[in-house]
Amino acid sequence: MKTTIGISFTSKRLASGNLQIKFHVQGAKKVRYGYLLADGESTEEDIIEEIRRRLEMMENSQMDLLRFSFKQKWQDDHQFYLYSA
Repeated sequence: MKTTIGISFTSKRLASGNLQIKFHVQGAKKVRYGYLLADGESTEEDIIEEIRRRLEMMENSQMDLLRFSFKQKWQDDHQFYLYSA
């Protein structure tokens, strides 16, 4: 059974011209929310696709201590923050 994940967001234009996106993800195991820094020219479709892509990337990664290994070349992503509510 496939669960449909709903993403809603609001955006705020920053002085740099970029967009600060606050999003909520519902329909998954846990309700999650987060922030994304996006290019000022991004469309709504681009923003939703970027959030989906990053969520999928995080879910497919090994979510354990190995992901913090320097051998894995894991880098912090300072443009995407995700929290669970």
